[in-house]
Amino acid sequence: MFRKAVISDIDSVGKIYEALHDEEEKGVISTGWIRGVYPTRSTAAEAFERGDLFVCEENGVILGAGIINQIQVDVYAAAPWKYSAEDDQVCVLHTLVISPSDSGRGLGTEFVRFYESYARDHRCPILRIDTNARNTAARNMYRRLGYTETAIVPTVFNGIPGVNLVLLEKRLEHT
Repeated sequence: MFRKAVISDIDSVGKIYEALHDEEEKGVISTGWIRGVYPTRSTAAEAFERGDLFVCEENGVILGAGIINQIQVDVYAAAPWKYSAEDDQVCVLHTLVISPSDSGRGLGTEFVRFYESYARDHRCPILRIDTNARNTAARNMYRRLGYTETAIVPTVFNGIPGVNLVLLEKRLEHT
């Protein structure tokens, strides 16, 4: 089940971030994230305070999380987007995570479908996502789900230097 996070979910989301950092440091995955820099428990807490942290829950256990809002990061402004849109027509998915112990179950895909439904319900026909170029698993999933890579922008992202940020976009029909 996908739902808006409650305050008691913040610790669980923080633990998923830490588990992903563990996997990154072991070389099992490649997100380009750095422990203690991004994402951290405070990433989840700040999103909760804004009201844009969402979780995937099963039998009372948080399996994944994502941040859904209309906040476009600074590098979006000069990006060569395929679809021009007013800010209120754009919905953005940030920091999508699935617990490593639950990866491979299709939960990332289901979360993106939830995000698309949320955007449709909020009349936002333009969807935008970004990811580190190193995160080939995410890039492949987004491509498979119909997102187009519009640019790769070198930047400092959430305090992480040397990121090649992949910008992705999709237009929803019938919003």
